[in-house]
Amino acid sequence: METDWSDEAKKDMKAFERKLQGFFLSHTEKLVRMPPRRHLKHGLPWNVEDVTKQARLVYLADEDTFRVIRCFATHKEYERWCQSYR
Repeated sequence: METDWSDEAKKDMKAFERKLQGFFLSHTEKLVRMPPRRHLKHGLPWNVEDVTKQARLVYLADEDTFRVIRCFATHKEYERWCQSYR
């Protein structure tokens, strides 16, 4: 399966410290091997994964590709992003 990072996700990752970047990369590798789990609510087409207690990874997966949409260091940033789609 091919992994694709959106421009926003790349920008998010560059802003994180190295340790947090490592957490995101290891979770991405794990999710590529395993099927999607938690789906976002309110009719949004993406899935979400808790990377740490606060950090979130928003992605879209199908048979061929795994696309990382956004990465958030804090739950507050993630919630603000979700609210923008309501």
